[in-house]
Amino acid sequence: MDFERARFNMVEQQVRTWEVFDQRVLEALMTVRREQFVPPAYRTLAFAEVEIPLGFGERMLRPVIEGKVLQAVQLQKGEIALEVGTGSGYFAACLAHLGQWVHSVEIVPELATRAQANLEAEGFDNVEVITSDGLKALAAPGPFDVIVLSGGVPEVPRFLLDALKAGGRLFAFVGDERFMHGRLYTCSEPGKVRFEDLFETVVPMLRVPQPVAPALV
Repeated sequence: MDFERARFNMVEQQVRTWEVFDQRVLEALMTVRREQFVPPAYRTLAFAEVEIPLGFGERMLRPVIEGKVLQAVQLQKGEIALEVGTGSGYFAACLAHLGQWVHSVEIVPELATRAQANLEAEGFDNVEVITSDGLKALAAPGPFDVIVLSGGVPEVPRFLLDALKAGGRLFAFVGDERFMHGRLYTCSEPGKVRFEDLFETVVPMLRVPQPVAPALV
């Protein structure tokens, strides 16, 4: 398979046609080798407009959605990002290409280990993958310039909004399995956040741990 041709077609025929025109974002998508983050069984689908299974009930987002999110958050060189939901590590790699440092949180230990290996193999030494529940508490010290929730949530936890710097941006897919808004929150000053709904979509929900049943005595 000609991965370079497939990557070019993904950017030009899929992502750009969804009104992703930010040249830095398009360059990141052309540079980060998406096929290296896809499970081998699905590598020929690396650039297709589909969600790719990762195991453990998780899936990679479609390329057009990743491009829309990257364009929305406008991560700049020198900025620090937090991602909740590492998955394969591909989106963290795109953030790392655009910014200074990325803390990426993954609740599934096996996926966290695999993502860290993918990132290291591709030379990304400015990403830290943390195994934790990123919807429960901060897993890395803030505040952050950018926060991205890489899956759906019914609502954004307040502690994540409070972890934004002044001028910081948080992107989340807010809704349920039937309907979601791609929503961008912007912090004007500590404690003051406004939001804008940018587009409608449906993506996999972020996993919420099931409570452990008490032991029988």
